[in-house]
Amino acid sequence: MKTVFLETYGCQMNVADSEIMAGVIEHAGLTLVDRAEDADAVLLNTCAIREHAEQRVIGRLGEFAHLKLSRPNLVVGVAGCMAQHLRRRLLDSSRVLDLVVGPDGYRHLPELLRRAASEPVAHVRLDRDETYGDLEPRRGAGVRAWITVQRGCDKFCSYCVVPYTRGRERSLPLADLVRQVRDAVAQGFREVVFLGQTVNSYHDGAHDFADLLRETDQVEGLYRIRFTSPHPSDMSDRVIAAMAECERVCPQVHLPIQSGSDRVLDLMQRPYTLDQYRGLVARIRAAMPGVGLSTDVIVGFPGETEEDYQRTVDVMREMRYDARLKGLIELQQRVSAELNDLWIGRETEVLVESEARRSPEQLYGKNPQFKTVVFANDGSAPGTLRRVHIVGATPLTLLGRGVAAGEVRAIASEPLALSARAVGGPPPVA
Repeated sequence: MKTVFLETYGCQMNVADSEIMAGVIEHAGLTLVDRAEDADAVLLNTCAIREHAEQRVIGRLGEFAHLKLSRPNLVVGVAGCMAQHLRRRLLDSSRVLDLVVGPDGYRHLPELLRRAASEPVAHVRLDRDETYGDLEPRRGAGVRAWITVQRGCDKFCSYCVVPYTRGRERSLPLADLVRQVRDAVAQGFREVVFLGQTVNSYHDGAHDFADLLRETDQVEGLYRIRFTSPHPSDMSDRVIAAMAECERVCPQVHLPIQSGSDRVLDLMQRPYTLDQYRGLVARIRAAMPGVGLSTDVIVGFPGETEEDYQRTVDVMREMRYDARLKGLIELQQRVSAELNDLWIGRETEVLVESEARRSPEQLYGKNPQFKTVVFANDGSAPGTLRRVHIVGATPLTLLGRGVAAGEVRAIASEPLALSARAVGGPPPVA
C-alpha cells in the first residue's frame, strides 16, 4: 500500500482530526492523493452529529462499492464519530468496508490500513489518555490553523452523543499548545482557532482557559485568536477578562443557548437558566462593548410546546445574535441585516483569505468580529491585513472598498494591535 485518499465530513474538529490523520499517514511514508480513483486506500472521516453528513457518507460508500468492483484490492475505511457510534451497523450492513476506526485510533492508522488489506479491522476503543499532542498535523492551505486543545466531553447533554463517541474530557498541556501555535505561525498561519467540545472548560491540571489565552497572546507573528465552542457554564470572569485584555483575542463569542425555555433547558440537561445566560451575556458585553455574539438553537426538541418555542423567539429578539439560526431564519436575517447596516460608513481591518467564490475580481476575508467582508481584488495576498471602508451590507456579508492600496500591511512584518473590542454593530465611536 502506497497511496491514501482522505475525505472529511462534519465540524471543524473533524477537519483538525483529518490534519492529524494526514500527518500520521505521511510520516509513515504513505502518499496522500486527491482522487479516490488513484488511491490504494480510501478513508472517510465522519460526523455522528448531523444526519445529513451520515447520509452523505452512506452514499459515498455506495460509490466506493462500485469502484471496488473493478479494484477488489482497494481498502475502504470509515473513521471518526460515525465509526465509533455506528460501528456494528456499518460492519454488518456494508460489505464494502474493510476498516472502522474511532477518534482515538488515528495514531495506529498506517498499521490498521495495512492489516485491512488482508482482513476486516475495527479499532474503536476509547482512550482517556489519548490527546495526539505529540503528533504533527499536516495542515491545509489558508490563513487559519485549527488547534484542538481538548478532546471528549463531560457535559452529557441529553441530545448529544459526543461523550460516547469521543470519550471523557481531557486537555492538552499548555506548553504543548503554545508550541503548536508557534509552529503554526512559523508555517505562515496568521490566525489560530482553539477547538474543544466545551473549549472554555479547558484545564491541564495547572492552567485554565484564561491562562491559555494569555500565554498564546504573547506569540510573536500571530494576529488573531478565536475559539469554539464555549459552554455558558464555563464562561468565567477570568476568561471574559482575558478576552477583553488580550489584543490578539478577537471580540467574538459563539455562545450556544439551545433554548429560551428553562423547562426545555432542563430536559436538555443544560446546567443554566435563561436568567443566568442573560447575566453572562451582560457581563461579556460590558467587558467588550459591541462584541460579536452568535449562538446555536435547537427548535422542535422533544416535548417543546408552542410557548417554549415563543420564548426562544423572544430571546433571539432580545439578544440580537450575529449568526443565522435554523428554523428562525426570517427573524434572524432581519436582525443580522440591522446589525450589518451599522457598519456602513465605517472602516474595519480584514485578514485576506482568498478570491471570492463568485468572482476572482473580488477578495474576501474576516474582520476581528468574524464578519465576512468582500471588496475589489487589488492584489492583496492571502495572509495580509487590509483596511476596508464598508459601503454596503447584506444579512451575511459586509461590502467594502480598500482604503488606499499603500496601506496594505504584510502580517509577518509587524504585530497586530486590535483597537476594536466589538461587534454586534461596529465599535463605539470615541
